[in-house]
Amino acid sequence: MANFISIFRIFVMFLAVYLIYCFEGSTTAYVWALMLTILAFSLDGVDGYIARKFNEVSKFGALLDIMGDRIVENTYWILFAVMGWINILFPLIAITRGFITDTIRSAAMEKGLTPFGMQVNPVCKWITGSKFMRISYAVAKVLAFVLIVTAKIPGIAHADIIWAVAYWTAVFAITFCVIRGLPVMIEAKRVIEG
Repeated sequence: MANFISIFRIFVMFLAVYLIYCFEGSTTAYVWALMLTILAFSLDGVDGYIARKFNEVSKFGALLDIMGDRIVENTYWILFAVMGWINILFPLIAITRGFITDTIRSAAMEKGLTPFGMQVNPVCKWITGSKFMRISYAVAKVLAFVLIVTAKIPGIAHADIIWAVAYWTAVFAITFCVIRGLPVMIEAKRVIEG
């Protein structure tokens, strides 16, 4: 069930992206896209809860969750850049960080380590694996994506204020993305050669 939810949220996100991209400027489409975006990110928390509740926790599930996170996150960054709403550097940074960290984590998994359990340094471990940091990063992304979509709904009141908050939330989220990737890179040599 948890793995189904992980996959289903990708399809929810694709529907939201389709509505934004194919119905540019449609208030109805953008409102639906906003609701689907919120649902897609809500399901990210549900899959982990279901996995723990029904003892479905597995390495495959962890990989599926990370894969789903990357697909959803990168698709939104790319969409927003294609729509001209943000600079192309946002998706380029997110994708580059994802390739680097996921490659290192794959090497760690070959050695029997979990994606978040590969860190030894306590500071690195806290930045990448602590519940606080994982939730904080998720909230930063969700806020950025939800606010960006909200600001672009035609006729929305105070769109300029919402957009300013959305933009700086996106800057914070992409900075957070890099900060959470640095510990994986710092400990890469030990994991790969060890």
